Amino acid sequence: MSRSGVDTRHLRSACRLAHRGHGGAEPNPMVGCVVVDRSGAVAGRGCHARCGEAHAEVNALAAAGDRARGGTAYVTLEPCSHHGRTPPCVDALVAAGVARVVFATKDPNEVAAGGAERLAAAGIVVEHLEIDEARILNEPFLHRLRTGLPWVCTKWAMTLDGRITTGDGGPRWITSEESRRAVHRERGCVDVMFTGIGTVIADDPDLRPRGVRAKRIPRRIVVDTRLELPLESALVRTVSKAPVEVLAFEPSIAAKAVHAKALRARGVRIDVAPQDQAGRLLLRPVMERLAREGVANVLVEAGGGINGELLNESLINEVWAFHAGLVVGDGRGIGPVRGLAMDGRHLPEGRVIAIQRHGLDVAMRWRLGPLSIGDSRR
Repeated sequence: MSRSGVDTRHLRSACRLAHRGHGGAEPNPMVGCVVVDRSGAVAGRGCHARCGEAHAEVNALAAAGDRARGGTAYVTLEPCSHHGRTPPCVDALVAAGVARVVFATKDPNEVAAGGAERLAAAGIVVEHLEIDEARILNEPFLHRLRTGLPWVCTKWAMTLDGRITTGDGGPRWITSEESRRAVHRERGCVDVMFTGIGTVIADDPDLRPRGVRAKRIPRRIVVDTRLELPLESALVRTVSKAPVEVLAFEPSIAAKAVHAKALRARGVRIDVAPQDQAGRLLLRPVMERLAREGVANVLVEAGGGINGELLNESLINEVWAFHAGLVVGDGRGIGPVRGLAMDGRHLPEGRVIAIQRHGLDVAMRWRLGPLSIGDSRR
């Protein structure tokens, strides 16, 4: 295998390691590192497991020990050069005596950037090798830096003919237990679960991760413009286990003061839902506020109305679509998106980044927005 082929293989391995930090590393980037000794054998592996703890390079160097000297470190993101919660990774790499560092993505964070230059000044060979896997890995982090918005992924489960409900009082679940378990794992890795009152009324969801080892317990936010959240709902009953926030129009809060007081008494936070001059709901200010509050990622489990509004405001970055082997037929069930206020020339365009099988279901992850990940249509 050529040298570039070997470098690519180790960087891909580092990307797989980085994903282990999902749910713990954020709002820091997920980072993976592989250290190879002089002979080309893997000496150490590491990832950034939790914000505030050791970075991937430090963990990989600790695993490699003396074998790191004269070797190569493969890192998914340019090593940091600043003192934050932890010392600079550049210093650790220099102290370990590595001869070469290969990284996949330059760090755009002005505070942490400059690692490549410092490594080169210390006599270490530094190479920048971009790979698609690292672009996919780092896109949420780069998006947060670039836009000041959290990364928003919407999940839906659908039949073969594109329905998210059977519409006939049939089975509650469209997808398999394996698919639902995958969703619960993701719930345990995000800051916010986002839904609408229609979904709450229809399904009475809890929206907490269950049956999995959760790295974090998400805040649950309901778009409920008319303040209809039932006091007996699963969300309200479990508010002591995970925060619940309701977004309602100001007139509804005033008109339903008694209900608002009862919700607040149970611990539910009620916020005013932003509107435009025509009285239509605005979700971008909500996402901007969540980012200011430290939210890195949002998982949406909602109906077509909320999905449509998020798409209208260009707020969905990723779609996680589960396809089950069911067909419900014409006039039954509903689709995952409603009210899309775009003509055909400006529809959001996606590209597949992952296809997985969960039991009998197939799950596809789509990234929306600029075609920045090795797409031949650029």
